[in-house]
Amino acid sequence: MGKRDLPKPTDAELAILRVLWDRGPSTVRDVTDALQAERGTGYTTALKLLQIMIEKGLVVRDDSQRTHVYQAVAAAEETQRQLVGDLLERAFRGSAQQLVLQALSSKKASRAELAEIRKLIDEMEQKAK
Repeated sequence: MGKRDLPKPTDAELAILRVLWDRGPSTVRDVTDALQAERGTGYTTALKLLQIMIEKGLVVRDDSQRTHVYQAVAAAEETQRQLVGDLLERAFRGSAQQLVLQALSSKKASRAELAEIRKLIDEMEQKAK
C-alpha cells in the first residue's frame, strides 16, 4: 500500500463518508439524521462506526468542543480513485477498457455524462501525443 492508501471502507462506512463529504465536518447526530431515512441507522450504530473509522484512519475527530465533530481524512475523489483502482485490478485484470465498457453498458449514461466522458478522452488523447 502507498503512503496515502487508506483501508477500503465497508458499505456502511462509505455511507458515512458520503455524508461527511456532502455536509462537511459533522456530529454523530448530523450523520445519524442523514442516514436515518436512507439506511435506518441509529445513533449508537453511527457512533460505533465512526469510532471504528477513526481507528482505521478514515476519519478524524475534533473533540475540542463538548460535541465531537468528525471529518473524512481523504477527499471523495481520492477514495473513489482508490476503490476504482482496486476494482480495476481485481475484476478487470487492469483493463480500463473493460471497466469502462462494463460501466457504460450496466447503466444508461445521460447526454451530459457522455459529453464529460468524451471531453476527458479528448484531454487524455492530447496528453498522449
